[in-house]
Amino acid sequence: MSTSTIAPPRVLTVAGSDSGGGAGIQADLKTMLALGVHGMSVIAAVTAQNSLGVQGYWELPAEAVRAQFRSVVDDIGVQAVKTGMLASAELVETVAELLGPVPVPVVVDPVGVSKHGDALLAASAVSVLRDRLLPVATVATPNLHEVEQLTGRLVTRESEMPDAARALQDLGPAWALIKGGHLDGEAADLLRGPDGAEHWFRAPRHDNRHTHGTGCTLASAIAAELALGLPVPEAVAAAKEYITGAIAAGFALGAGIGPVDHGWRFR
Repeated sequence: MSTSTIAPPRVLTVAGSDSGGGAGIQADLKTMLALGVHGMSVIAAVTAQNSLGVQGYWELPAEAVRAQFRSVVDDIGVQAVKTGMLASAELVETVAELLGPVPVPVVVDPVGVSKHGDALLAASAVSVLRDRLLPVATVATPNLHEVEQLTGRLVTRESEMPDAARALQDLGPAWALIKGGHLDGEAADLLRGPDGAEHWFRAPRHDNRHTHGTGCTLASAIAAELALGLPVPEAVAAAKEYITGAIAAGFALGAGIGPVDHGWRFR
């Protein structure tokens, strides 16, 4: 007698692997499990990484990325896609080409540097990300360093975030989420929609240095909530609530910066 059940919504992450388990593909899949969707992966790069930083990374060939993507999408299908570390211009170009015809929400986390300041995107890839990947994004989720890298705008205070969001949208994404986590005070993020409407999301700042994986986790949470059927503002609100709890529960691991706790709701 069959006992099969209906599969949950499916979300695909296209990103790099974090051997330490706090960010990248590993953080994405943990987040997706915690939020009730089925996570799948296309690994674009492999890192040697721990709590102290990134000791090295090796990008996969474009044909390997393409084969993983086609294998998953053509058979299993997806309800949302999240992109993270793509490492090189060739991989950014490949992923943009693959995502163009896929009619599902795409959350682009334009990963440029790690939590420790290690470069994770070749300088030659920045313009390709700007010109090819951002135009296929439903939501782009840069931090303030990435905003400057992509738009040339230095944001030093909250009042400058709306202009940064407009500048990012000029590059193509339908929605721009500017993350203000690097500013002082409460953790304030700004989402700007296609109609110019602004949505602010605020949370208390927790006194916890163990925040490795915050960007990956937030973007994956947004993709999961979109796959579950929430509109973009509601998806971002739900993801913000999840990452805030994960940051509060972040724990020490190794000798450096530990990860957020993706399973905090299960404790």
